[in-house]
Amino acid sequence: VQLVESGGGSTQTGGSLVLACTASTRPKCMGWFRQGTNNKREGVASIENDGSTSYADSVKGRFTISKDNAKNTLILQMNSLKPEDTAMYYCAADDFKLQLARHYKYWGQGTQVTVSS
Repeated sequence: VQLVESGGGSTQTGGSLVLACTASTRPKCMGWFRQGTNNKREGVASIENDGSTSYADSVKGRFTISKDNAKNTLILQMNSLKPEDTAMYYCAADDFKLQLARHYKYWGQGTQVTVSS
């Protein structure tokens, strides 16, 4: 599975950004992870083919994950962004329902999100 990410960039506190990830196949589960200055990769949100979603507590109510199954494209709408959301964001995919577990098999190259105060 190849994953190609787009979107990201820079914004100020309270701003919005959208990330997209197009997969070469239709995995059973896809998710977004991020790695900030602490160098720890954490799960942000995931979605399964049946539409079930999972979110990290830190982004609930601010981020929305969705998937266009016809285009095999994963979307992450990020609203009310905070400086602590600054990180490299990675798209991930797997044929197991891993939710926010980190051992996804397939990973994108990452896209930077920077939120300034």
